[in-house]
Amino acid sequence: MKVKIDIDDQYEETSIIIQTNEWTDELQQLVALIKKEKPKRLFGVEEEQTVVLDPETIDYIYSEKRKVYAALENGRRLEIKMKLYEVEETLANSHFIRFSKSVIGNVNRIQRFELSFNGNLCVYFSSGNKEYITRKYVTSVKEKLTSGGLRHDS
Repeated sequence: MKVKIDIDDQYEETSIIIQTNEWTDELQQLVALIKKEKPKRLFGVEEEQTVVLDPETIDYIYSEKRKVYAALENGRRLEIKMKLYEVEETLANSHFIRFSKSVIGNVNRIQRFELSFNGNLCVYFSSGNKEYITRKYVTSVKEKLTSGGLRHDS
């Protein structure tokens, strides 16, 4: 791949042109990287105080009994006053991906995983937390892990 950069005062804004004879995974990753925005912050509630959460510190986010929680290190759980699909949209350009109907997880914080008897994956995070990925989402999580965490649908 050749890279050519032309810096000139005549240009009012940055423009990127890719010229190729075929679409490749490498191009897909490059486009995703170019489009990538810094993930937005979330707000959690802990002991009646609102806490600013950096998504990079969250292992996974899950819904339980009509509430949404962020699972952090040391077993901390903070309620997030959003619906799970809203959190997923907010973190769409980050390293979060759907694990199950009620869980989205941060693939950058996964330390290891193991296959369960029912086809689900048990994921262990570097913090010691663990969560399960249902069979329906195993393939997309593996793809995201092998691509370095970049989303392919951006």
